[in-house]
Amino acid sequence: MKNLLLIIVLVFVSKSGFSSDTLTIVAVGEADLQNDKIAFARLPFSDTFSSREKKLLEDIPKIFISDFKFYKHLFEVNENTIINTGESSWKSLGLRYLIKAKFLKIEKQITIELNVEDLKEEKEIISITEEVNFKNIRSLAHKINNKVYRSITNSESIFKSKIVFVSDRTTKKRDIRKELYIMDFDGARKQRLTYTNSMIISPSLSPDNTKIIYSIIESKWRRSSLGKIHKVKNLNLYLMDLRTKKTRLISDMNGINSGAVFSADGKDIYLTLSHSKNADIYKINLKTKKKTKITKHFLDDVDPHINKAGDKMTFLSGRSGKAMIYTMDPRGLERNVKRISYVGRFNAAPRFSPDGKEIIFSSWVDNRFDLYKIGSNGNNLVRLTKNFGSNEEAWFSPDGQFIVFTSQRVISRKKAVQEIYIMNREGEILSKITSDFGKNYTPRWSN
Repeated sequence: MKNLLLIIVLVFVSKSGFSSDTLTIVAVGEADLQNDKIAFARLPFSDTFSSREKKLLEDIPKIFISDFKFYKHLFEVNENTIINTGESSWKSLGLRYLIKAKFLKIEKQITIELNVEDLKEEKEIISITEEVNFKNIRSLAHKINNKVYRSITNSESIFKSKIVFVSDRTTKKRDIRKELYIMDFDGARKQRLTYTNSMIISPSLSPDNTKIIYSIIESKWRRSSLGKIHKVKNLNLYLMDLRTKKTRLISDMNGINSGAVFSADGKDIYLTLSHSKNADIYKINLKTKKKTKITKHFLDDVDPHINKAGDKMTFLSGRSGKAMIYTMDPRGLERNVKRISYVGRFNAAPRFSPDGKEIIFSSWVDNRFDLYKIGSNGNNLVRLTKNFGSNEEAWFSPDGQFIVFTSQRVISRKKAVQEIYIMNREGEILSKITSDFGKNYTPRWSN
């Protein structure tokens, strides 16, 4: 079987070929900044704290600053922790929001108390008290920061979210290995999830973030038309329970079993199957194993993604002669199919925003991939990346404010690095969140 890792693109290339197309000229998005100044202030540590404890506790305001800097369209973050000496001239600093922190130590138990103040309205917004566990200081900081953000904006932040991705860092010379990892949204605390010594592709998280579905390239014995048994490569689908780390096989039909995503209720998955030679999209109920065919076309349909309402699916199809983005109603076979992308030589990896109003995808333009977003109705095409390597595999954050993606930067004729980045929804790149961790692929934000 041809290079299964590139099947989503190559399945079209091998059948349709490339044809030139007039590129629609669209602008790279720019952010309009409207922000309030925010700062973190703490009382001086008392003598009851050891040097080690002080050093660890200083991570909390550092993580606060790092977290809130992602929301630069809302906040202008004071880059340094203010030592609160009891002065009340905070308004002279131009602050709108002040987070006052106090660390208390009673015997061996340490507590942090925070007060979030709106200096403009001259009122306290929320008071937060949390016990400190040094073994989990980053989780505590993200949890506190989310409470602060929610008290100000009345909505959830990305601070407690995770990103699942694939890395080839365990590759040994020509033995290419790609394993599954998970990390905090900011790239910290990377944890390896699989030990297959094989190649994993296309992970996706369940709506409750307790399960991951992914595909593995595995060897499979098959009988030829002449009756001979021989070994072939097959792309099989597995599910991992993140709570127990146990895995189970979901589908190993001949050919492709990949590109799976969950329905909004987590009961079904949508995926690409090619057991009938042609690649089509199916729905499989995880409990009953019942298969329902969603697309039926003589050209290939792959890489589905479903909106939360369950009434619209976006997918990649070669039915126009090259890989382009389509939408349809997945509640029926070939119901309301509509082509919505016309940019570039071919497209890949369409993904809905959390509210289902937009779709982000990559398009082959100027001999590389760049990222675009478009309204799910096919209107309002916006180019998000330009002159920044080859950019692929974009995925919206759970609040819809950010996009995680991979970018490959060519270092030399023999070396290229592929790292994971975060941009805001307007296309401004905010942070590189992987470094020296092999080549990284297919980041998926938790829900």
